[in-house]
Amino acid sequence: MQRVNPFGSGYGDIVLPDNTFVAHMEDPALVDDPKSAIEDSLIHPIASESLEVIARRKKDAKKDAKAVIVISDNTRPVPYKGDDGILLPVIETLIRCGYAPSEITALVATGMHRPMREDELHAMINEKVFELGVKVVNHEPRNPERLVYIGTTKRGTNVMIDTLYAEADLKIATGLVESHFMAGVSGGRKAICPGVIGEETTYIFHGPALMDDPDSRDLSIDNNPVHDESLAVAKLAGVDFIVNVTLDHSFRITGVYSGDLEKAHLAAAAKIQESVGVPVPYEADVVITHAGFVGINHYQCAKCGVASLGALRKDGYLVTIADCTDKGHVIGSPNYRTTLALLHLVGSDAFVRILNSPDWVFLPEQWQVQEWAKVFRKIPQDHYYFYAPQITHDYFDLLPGNDIRMLMDGADEKSADIYAKAIDSALSDIERKTGKKRSELRIIYIADGPYEIPYTEGGRK
Repeated sequence: MQRVNPFGSGYGDIVLPDNTFVAHMEDPALVDDPKSAIEDSLIHPIASESLEVIARRKKDAKKDAKAVIVISDNTRPVPYKGDDGILLPVIETLIRCGYAPSEITALVATGMHRPMREDELHAMINEKVFELGVKVVNHEPRNPERLVYIGTTKRGTNVMIDTLYAEADLKIATGLVESHFMAGVSGGRKAICPGVIGEETTYIFHGPALMDDPDSRDLSIDNNPVHDESLAVAKLAGVDFIVNVTLDHSFRITGVYSGDLEKAHLAAAAKIQESVGVPVPYEADVVITHAGFVGINHYQCAKCGVASLGALRKDGYLVTIADCTDKGHVIGSPNYRTTLALLHLVGSDAFVRILNSPDWVFLPEQWQVQEWAKVFRKIPQDHYYFYAPQITHDYFDLLPGNDIRMLMDGADEKSADIYAKAIDSALSDIERKTGKKRSELRIIYIADGPYEIPYTEGGRK
């Protein structure tokens, strides 16, 4: 047996059969001194003047110039506190350039996610940011008083953007660059779109046509329409400077990429290409994966489902475990729950046809369910097994797949080995369905969950 632990010290190891192929990302080289690397990136950025030069020019042109720094919400492990935090060095640079703390706003790029609570903000951000008096504000995508129209893209997206961002004189975007199942990679332009846009601006950017495009996929930027539209919106809104990082599987910094919106982001994207694509020897009968840090609710768990597809054979079995820590929001928004229930009831093909019907009214967050539809085009819904201690069986009237809980014979869900029991129970049921012992099944475990992209020989990287 092989032992692995995706969720850290709070839970025991999960146990995998000896014949499991463990797919894992290569460990990228770490930045030796993250604090110095962050500071150096602000002074010597990529294809850009230094942050100080840009900030001073804005301040010289307008004495009461305001700065906005877009930060990710807590669905991304961006380092915003500690010695390797990227937010405080940016703020301190602006203060040295003459900006009062009251003239600086950290704008949380919630996108269509719920607003962060005060305790969550303090848990995520260096406490000195609050002590300095810098405002930390959630984006409000459904509040018309907090949105302003700034133009229309060539594709026809009417861009409504956060007023705080639009009215700022100095615009800085921060974030994490990792594989993204729609936009190719995260970071860069995504801090703006979808980070601080209005709900209606998502209608084309996350509409069914772009979601269904074969180039709207992980690790692909060239000809990716989701990337292209996100970039078009960000350029329309204007971005003076970005600060992006890449991380390893333990969330340690492997690179800092500051400077030009496009060129610094492309450099970070090239960096993750080195480690994120992971070759596997075959398409497996069974893929076991986990939702990682991002899987705070069922909505976010779609990412590990889609990421697993390169390792999964047609009509195979997919087993997912998650630690859904988003209190009170373990599934997702009402829109997500509604469209997910529709997918569950009618199946993938019918669901996508409905989304493309002229009679369908676009629902924000339908895009995430359309990603689930990709999973269930490859496997039947009853070949999917899911377990998160926080998601009770009552929810499975809405959810596709099997609740592993119902296979565990009343196991204590507060037990440290609950995930090990979940995996064993799912494999036992797959043995029953296939008539094969687990030793006869080709099994792949995706060690890095949503962060790695497995592929077979001849498949795309």
